[in-house]
Amino acid sequence: MSEEKGALTVPQEEQALAPRQSRVKAFFIKFLGRKTAVVAACFIILLVIIAFLAPVLQPFDPATPDYDAILSPPNAKHLFGTDEYGRDILSRLLAGSRLSLSVSLSSVTLGAGLGAVLGILAGYYGGWLDSLIMRTADVLLAFPDILLAIAIVAVIGPGLSNVIIAVAVFSIPSFARIMRSSTLTVKQSLYVEAARSIGATNRSIMWKHIFPGTVASIIVNFTMRIGTAILAAASLSFLGFGAKPTEPDWGAMLSTGRNYLGVAPHIVYFSGGIIFLTVLAFNLLGDGLRDTLDPKIQ
Repeated sequence: MSEEKGALTVPQEEQALAPRQSRVKAFFIKFLGRKTAVVAACFIILLVIIAFLAPVLQPFDPATPDYDAILSPPNAKHLFGTDEYGRDILSRLLAGSRLSLSVSLSSVTLGAGLGAVLGILAGYYGGWLDSLIMRTADVLLAFPDILLAIAIVAVIGPGLSNVIIAVAVFSIPSFARIMRSSTLTVKQSLYVEAARSIGATNRSIMWKHIFPGTVASIIVNFTMRIGTAILAAASLSFLGFGAKPTEPDWGAMLSTGRNYLGVAPHIVYFSGGIIFLTVLAFNLLGDGLRDTLDPKIQ
């Protein structure tokens, strides 16, 4: 009898893991049903792998000129052709993938972190703090993203590190508004009221009970903001505020290539094409995650 009882007893750890595993399984089943988002995710995963393996995959040194092959069109030796110094465009695009992803991820992570903190404080405490944070966010949102980024870089100076700061600043308001809205909804939940009734501190309630309930909306916005950050960083480099022209940055390559549209349009085609595909992939992935994580969408 004791053996049967022991056989039927499920450890508490397994009981806790079962609902979590079922939710993860349901998420993947629902996500895999969105073919466009799956294709976008595969493209992004491939891009991340390429960024990590760029030094190995580059057929040539992206900074080494070849004056015998200046502005060569795509050929067997240089699959994507060469630029005005004879540098291999494929190698520079591969090197630029690491640069673009690192800049966009750093800036969006910084913006998401600050925006999440400000949003949860505004939503939880309300009052004058809420008004101060939200009115500041409204002022920042009144400016177009790229215009605000240009203004910030013009003040603090050009360079990739300052581009990260500029993109992070215009990312903060969207994360703050999303987090505030989610906080206002979640803080009315019964489990939050229960935590408050047993004497949990405000800090504990915010980060242990409210924040986990807002993660889904942050993930969706984070994914879509990466595409926006890549486009903004490329735009700033295109305008001369970001990477140096000698660096293998997609935006800088596009800026240089416009001077040779008549004789070597492949420079613009390939650099502009990879920016377009990458931004599109992150936007499609964000749409897929939003549809998957939103319980109202079946």
